[in-house]
Amino acid sequence: MIRLLLVDDHPVVRAGYQRLLEQGGEIDVVAQAGDVDTAAALFVQHAPDLTITDLSMPGSGGLELIRRLQERGGPHGEAPRVLVFSMHDSEMLIRRALELGARGFVTKASAPEQLLAAVHRVMAGGRYLSPDLPARLLGGPVASEAESQFDSLTQREFEIFRLLAGGTSLAECARALHLSPKTVSNHQSLIKEKLGLSTSAAMAHLALRHGLISAG
Repeated sequence: MIRLLLVDDHPVVRAGYQRLLEQGGEIDVVAQAGDVDTAAALFVQHAPDLTITDLSMPGSGGLELIRRLQERGGPHGEAPRVLVFSMHDSEMLIRRALELGARGFVTKASAPEQLLAAVHRVMAGGRYLSPDLPARLLGGPVASEAESQFDSLTQREFEIFRLLAGGTSLAECARALHLSPKTVSNHQSLIKEKLGLSTSAAMAHLALRHGLISAG
């Protein structure tokens, strides 16, 4: 039996995924969470075999969760298995998720059987990328000029960039990432310097242009 932690901020969506995942009798969703802090706590409590997470959630998102889980490690010191299941298909977000340690990425536009196939592939020690992802990713990542621009950002800076560009305040960002407002402010200044940006509006425009945040 595969013991699974399911992370998505919509309870109705989680219920639907649970039915899909458990219908074959080989998967047991042992815990569910709608935000990163709850998910991290449930991971420690239940020690699931696999965590499936969305990227977009209130406060810090799925990238931050992947980072926290990899930093903590599994109950026996092994790297946690994490599978991303998200509506986002930005190449930069996918690359960041994989670089952080995600074992696979499935878009929510995929057929239901692809999520099940991804679970079994990851549990067998493999990696799974859904076929509807950009061909460059499926054939071997080659960073574009735009992606190279973001390569100068650390994982922490990239997450702060996404939060601030999406309209999160410095104080809210600090609370979400368990940092001090001064630390976030310092990161913001460094991010702007690295990306050659002078205003928060320019950060938002850049993030929108590359699909890192939604217009809504």
